[in-house]
Amino acid sequence: MTEVPGLDVAGLTAWLTEAHPELVDGPVEASVIAGGRSNLTYAVDGTRTPLIVRRPPLGHVLSSAHDMRREHRVISALTGTAVPVPRTVDVVDDTEAGRVTGTVFFVMERSPGIVLARPSQNSAYNAAGLRSLSIDLVRCLADLHAVDPADVGLADFGRPDGYLARQLSTWRRQFDASRSRDTPALDALQESLAEGMPHSSRTGIVHGDFRLDNALVVGDADAPRISAILDWEMATLGDPFVDLGIFALYWDIADLPGGSAGAVPSAVDLAAGYPTFDELVEVYAQRAGIGIPDLHWYRAFAAYKLAVILEGIHYRYQAGDTVGEGFDRMGALVEPLAQKGLEVR
Repeated sequence: MTEVPGLDVAGLTAWLTEAHPELVDGPVEASVIAGGRSNLTYAVDGTRTPLIVRRPPLGHVLSSAHDMRREHRVISALTGTAVPVPRTVDVVDDTEAGRVTGTVFFVMERSPGIVLARPSQNSAYNAAGLRSLSIDLVRCLADLHAVDPADVGLADFGRPDGYLARQLSTWRRQFDASRSRDTPALDALQESLAEGMPHSSRTGIVHGDFRLDNALVVGDADAPRISAILDWEMATLGDPFVDLGIFALYWDIADLPGGSAGAVPSAVDLAAGYPTFDELVEVYAQRAGIGIPDLHWYRAFAAYKLAVILEGIHYRYQAGDTVGEGFDRMGALVEPLAQKGLEVR
């Protein structure tokens, strides 16, 4: 293996030369992209089109959460819809050959733009531009939920019936697979969510981790816009309001106690021009042409899901099986997130 964790650059070069020679244009270089708390993402340069490679984490892989084929499939299916996504190139099972990652991985073109993840980045835009960008982002979410799965070949991408109950069961299993310490607040939130579960009235493609820093931004100070929605690893068919719950959590995450603003950074700052989440809900409702139900359960579930994800990262980090900036601080956020979930529940 090379010095790029989890990716053999020489093996990637050889595979590209054989499978996609039209993309090879000289020495191939790769680097881990900062950000992302689960699957590993690499920027690949030296090709005719800049590329992205995605693979599962380096250890303790929970297959249902890190299915490369599913992520490749949903991104490919959404190409040509109103939802902006990168163009996919290929998906490969490298488990036996072990030439590139030793796992299933997929390759896509690198869409233009930057990720807004920290308040300091807001200085490149004016207040009107940040407000317009936020509206563009939530409209992308409404457009995603308006896509008929059958129309894009995703009718069998999930089982909408009983979706919320299965989600709770799935995340309970994920949590159990990552247990290494006592987490009383998270345990309490898990039990609370089993009570008063809402009845799903809509079905659609659920992104599963929709937030500002899972999008790429292009444009100048006055008119930034979304060029691509990223990180589809948790996408499925189900209740679209789950996406609104996670969107709400991340929109206000800088306000959470326990250092969340540093370890789970967010560029969202109302003083810089970003609208409130309630304003975005109104935009979503108008775009979707629907009324929005009480989101308290969905917001609590979002806190639970993120807490379980961070507990998994903490588990893998303690075992030396994952890489990334801020991973050493993930474990400290689990209980504050669970407390927040109990409060909004």
